[in-house]
Order: sequence, then C-alpha cells, then structure tokens
Amino acid sequence: MLKAALPARFLSSPGPGGWRRRQRTRQRSLQPVSAALMTNPTSFEVGRLLGSYGFMNITSYSSSQSGGLPNIAGIQDLSLGYSPEEIERLRVQDVGEGEVKIRLYEGRVVQGPLKGTQTVFKVYPGAIAGASEANLMALNELRTHAFLQTDAKYISENIQFLLGAFETATGEQWLAFRDDGRYSAADYAKITSEMQLKERPNYWNPYDRAYKLELRRYFVLKLLNGAMCGLVHMHNHDRLHQSLGPSSVVLNTVAEKNGYYLLPQLRDLAFSVDIGYSSLGVGALSEGLWRRASAAGASTPLEKRAFGVADDIYGAGLLLAYMSFIPFCKAGIMDGISLQRLLENTFRLDIYAAREYCLEDDQLSEAVKFLDLGDGAGWELLQAMLNPDYRKRPTAEAVLNHRFITGAVL
Repeated sequence: MLKAALPARFLSSPGPGGWRRRQRTRQRSLQPVSAALMTNPTSFEVGRLLGSYGFMNITSYSSSQSGGLPNIAGIQDLSLGYSPEEIERLRVQDVGEGEVKIRLYEGRVVQGPLKGTQTVFKVYPGAIAGASEANLMALNELRTHAFLQTDAKYISENIQFLLGAFETATGEQWLAFRDDGRYSAADYAKITSEMQLKERPNYWNPYDRAYKLELRRYFVLKLLNGAMCGLVHMHNHDRLHQSLGPSSVVLNTVAEKNGYYLLPQLRDLAFSVDIGYSSLGVGALSEGLWRRASAAGASTPLEKRAFGVADDIYGAGLLLAYMSFIPFCKAGIMDGISLQRLLENTFRLDIYAAREYCLEDDQLSEAVKFLDLGDGAGWELLQAMLNPDYRKRPTAEAVLNHRFITGAVL
C-alpha cells in the first residue's frame, strides 16, 4: 500500500534564512490520503493527447577532460531543452534517435478516494512495437516512484507524484502522474527568451526593466532550489536521477509574477539508478554509468557510489548553467548545446575563463550579472559542480545549502 499526503505548497522568500516553508490560507487539504497504487485502467479516464517525445542515443561523444568528466553515452532524453535545429547541429556527434517514443495524455481519476484528481499519463510503447527497452525504462520509473512514495512522511513535494500504472493488451505501459503542472524548465526558458525579442524599453519608467529582472532572478533561483530539493531527497534515499535537464523539471507556472507560488518537481526517472551498496553495478540501464566510473578510477563500492552522485551533480551543474543563461538572453543568442560546448570544449571547464569571455559580449551581460550575484556566488557554485575531478564536486545537500541556491544572494 502507498500512503500519499497531499503536500503543502513550497512557498519561499529570499533572506538571511534562505527559502522558508510557509503555510497559507488557500491551499490543498493537508489530510493524508490513503490509497493503493492504482493498477486498474477503469480507475482512470483518458483525455486528449498532449504530445510525444523520443530519446536520443549519443554514441561518439568523448570529452577532452579526464578525471571523471562524464562521457554522454547510452540513452538520453531528447527533450533536454534543445530545439530541432540544435539537435541537427549535434548530429556531428553521431546522434541517432532511439526506438522509444513516449506519448503524453491528460486525464483524471474516476474511482476511489482520489476521484476527480487530474492526471498526466506517460505511455511507453508495447511489445507490438518491439520495445523491450521501453519496458525496462517503464518498470524502472515505476519502481523508483513507488520506492520514493513508500512512506507518506518522507514524500518529497519536489518529485512528481505517481498515482498508478497499468499495462494494456498491446503491452503498452501507462504511468499516471498527478497533474501538478505541464510546463517544464525548458518551456519557461524558451518562452522567456522569445519574449525578450518583443519587449520594448519603457522610457517612461526606468525601473520597469530592473523590476522584471528581479522577478526573473527570483523565479530562476526558486526553480533551481526546488530541483535540488528533489535531488537531495533522491540521493538521501539511494537513488540517482541520471537524466537531469531543463525538460526533466516540471513547473506549475511559467509566469514570473507568480514565482512566489512556483513548485518545481523532478520527473523522468526512467534512468534512475539504485546506489544502495547491495545494488551497485546492477541494472541494464546503468551499464554506461558504471563503465564511466571504472574509466575514472572508481573501483570499490564506495568510490562507485561517490562517482554516481558526482555524475548527477554534473548534470545539475549543466542545468544551473542553462537556467543562468537561456532565460536571461534573447532567443537565438545562446542555446543549450552551444553553452555546453563552450564550457566543456572551448574552456575545458575553466568556468572563470568562460566568465571573462562572456563578459565581453553585451548580449550575455544579464546572464553574467546573474551569476555575479553575491560576489560571484553563481560562478563559484558552477565551477564546483562542473569540477573535472568528480571527487571534488559537492554533494546535492551542499549545493542546496549554497548561498546562491538558498536565495541569500538576493
């Protein structure tokens, strides 16, 4: 049986004490709702198709760094915030779109104590499509969510909540998640950067732009804080995310004026890895991770576990870089792939050298100023998270408590 409490909103404000959890008058019921993981398809009503996405397989990428810098290999989410044009550019790295195609539908619960709850269905292709890999991914995602939701007292509001799962006659795997938001961090970044192309300076109110930038900084820091809260929860429960990116953070709003009510949640746990000592090195979906661990010199269980955690932190560091640049630049100025190449290949993860380069480009000035907050706290954190030596990267909890992520720099 899974017991799920409907959590209070994560409301926060920056200050010396960081982000604070607060109660507010208008909120969901805080009474625990006891319910088994629903496995009967008649418990749900399926609505319209919301969209679909695939996965890409990058087979030839090799970093110029040593000492544990992750080689991107195996299956990765195609929707990591990259446009089709960016994906086409990335094909010089021998990118091939994989077999697994995910469909998303809206819906609702029609039976039981959660009747009326809005849902989002994530559908993995069935046996007819020859999707044995999809079955592994769906099962891994189901098991990870079920494990993280075992005890209602320790459910994180910053991880998407699974309501149920079932298999159809054609072998399709349907996972039903509570609909707490349909936007992603990638959607927010895209909308915000495109919006800047249409903005006109308000000469009558010189403080208008400054106010908008403050809202944007607050929103982005709140987003990053929520994502790290989810990652800390996973790591504390011996689970890696292994697919962290702007599209794997779901948001309940993309309106910066509503940043106070923003609730970021981690999703896409199909590649999550169990790093309990009895499970290290096990699992078909984690072979690439342990191969990279061995190449970085991690041989003992303790070293492999440390490498896995550091690998997630590296992904979180790229997320930090993405959210620090894309929303603060006009569309077309910077994209996710160009930014990653700039940091990894051009500057070989010398983040301060990258800052000097960005400082010379006026179109990147707001991104530089954002990371400059708190006497360069953003650059300091980014350098630590993207350290070429995995042994020197901070833990998720250390990142969460950093003055940049707590919002203290505001």
